[in-house]
Amino acid sequence: MKVLGSSLFRLTLLACALAAGPALAQEGPLQSDPPKDTTSDAIIKRFAEKETEFSKARDQYTYRQDVTVETLDGDTVDGQYHEVFDVIFDDKGHRIENVVFAPQSNLTKIYMSQEDMQDIRHRLPFVLTTEDLPEYNILYVGQQQEDELKCYVFDIAPKKIEGKKRYFQGRVWVDDHDFQIVKTYGKTVPDLCNGKPCNEVKRRGDQENLFPKFTTWRQQIDGQYWFPVYTKADDELHFKLEDVHIKEIVKYEDYKRFGSNVKILYQGKEIPKDEQKPQQTPQQNPPQQNPQK
Repeated sequence: MKVLGSSLFRLTLLACALAAGPALAQEGPLQSDPPKDTTSDAIIKRFAEKETEFSKARDQYTYRQDVTVETLDGDTVDGQYHEVFDVIFDDKGHRIENVVFAPQSNLTKIYMSQEDMQDIRHRLPFVLTTEDLPEYNILYVGQQQEDELKCYVFDIAPKKIEGKKRYFQGRVWVDDHDFQIVKTYGKTVPDLCNGKPCNEVKRRGDQENLFPKFTTWRQQIDGQYWFPVYTKADDELHFKLEDVHIKEIVKYEDYKRFGSNVKILYQGKEIPKDEQKPQQTPQQNPPQQNPQK
């Protein structure tokens, strides 16, 4: 987010250290025990392969994305950005976005930057594919219960920042049954000062673009893949002249496979249509979807 107001923008340092994710009532203690009958490298390889399959499958789905960003003064909302758009296919099968609701933003402390828009579409629903693995340092930190799910937990950070590319830094929870990411907590990096990573700028200048920490939850939609359904951020961005408290809610709804030629893959193989609804595995529950809380 960038600050509105005077010609001087506010600035902050890139927050490299991330605290543990927000605790939910259904979240068990983190156990540092090593994985049984496997290795952390084998788990990483396996879940990256499954994430690659999921990424391709999700590209064949339509869905609605509902985005709300608010700034607060104490407990009072003093500005809001709201947009609802459908991700659909045109008559030629090309993936497009159709905005269905977009009232005029009345944010006065910040405005939504191009990087914010890209993050909402590509980084908040974070996917770590086999192709992405070389870009990240991945550290196994233990195992944890998320509702009914038993999960492996990994901390992730980019090895280095390349050009203007955006990255995820934080923690992921990987289901030990389906080997897919079911929850992420962290932020997109880097924070930007005068268009460059803040930690690379000696004089931080007057243009800042800061990004909040967020949590994204997934649920199983088609019996095979875990789709992002809910993202929540509740963070304070530390600009040079003042701190700005923001809340952000992103809902991903109404997933539907597009057309009859969609192929659902599982372990690299196409699933026959009469077998595409296997028995559901345990689920986790995202928080109540109320952007006012």
